[in-house]
Order: sequence, then C-alpha cells, then structure tokens
Amino acid sequence: MNLFHRIRGVLVAFSLVFILTVTSACAGAVQTDRTSYQPSGTASYNSYNQLERGDTAVGQNFADWVVQTAHGLVKDAYVRDDDKLGVVISPQVKPNEVRNLARSLAQGFHRNFPNRDLNVLMYAPDKKLILKARYDNTTKQIEYQPVG
Repeated sequence: MNLFHRIRGVLVAFSLVFILTVTSACAGAVQTDRTSYQPSGTASYNSYNQLERGDTAVGQNFADWVVQTAHGLVKDAYVRDDDKLGVVISPQVKPNEVRNLARSLAQGFHRNFPNRDLNVLMYAPDKKLILKARYDNTTKQIEYQPVG
C-alpha cells in the first residue's frame, strides 16, 4: 500500500507539472477587467481569509488558472504581490502529497513570474496554513517549512 501512495504522489506531481508547463504561457496572456476588485491593504499571507484571487490582473488570472487546471486538487488560490501564491487544497490531497503539489505549483509559478524569489503557501481544506515553500531564484532551490 505504501508503494501505491508513493506512486500516486509522484503521478500527481508530474501531472500537475505537465499541466503547468503546457498551459502556463496562456495564463499571463489573458488580461481581464476586474472592476469589482477592492484591494485589501490588511491582507496577510500568514492566515487565509476570504480573499480575492489576485491583487494584479496577472496574479488574478494565474490563481484562476491554478484552480481550473488542478483537476479538483485545489479548492481555491490567490496571488499577492506577484510573488506569493496561496492554495487551499481539497480533501482528496493526501498529507504525503502536499510537498509534491507545492513543488509543482512553485515551478509553474516561477515560469509565470520569473526572476524573483517566490512563496507558495499551502492551506488545508479547513483553511489552516500547513506548509510554506520558498523558491530561491538565486539557487533555484525550493525550501520547505512545515507549519503547525
């Protein structure tokens, strides 16, 4: 059974990387008018509240795209300052798959927002922060910090 879970985790990660790679070029190209968006100066990325998906049009589009292409693995997402991606996972994501999903999201996020350090914040289905992944643009490495 453990081998099955490990294979499933790897397949989830690879499928998300494939999806992010194939369609990431489209995410930044679409610009929509978001006249109903009211910026929130008090939004904190340490706790998830009911937030808009992006504080820029490109961020909004990327967060929308993540939710739409995650095939049910992601319930909600947001982008702040074009360097923070917050993701609420669905209950079908197993605890041992969260890190692989964070890595895949960080890689796709980097393709859309290159040449900068990035943070991916993973939230449980109950919207509690469970993992922080930091992509260091200088070393091209991802550092993980479990929360809680």
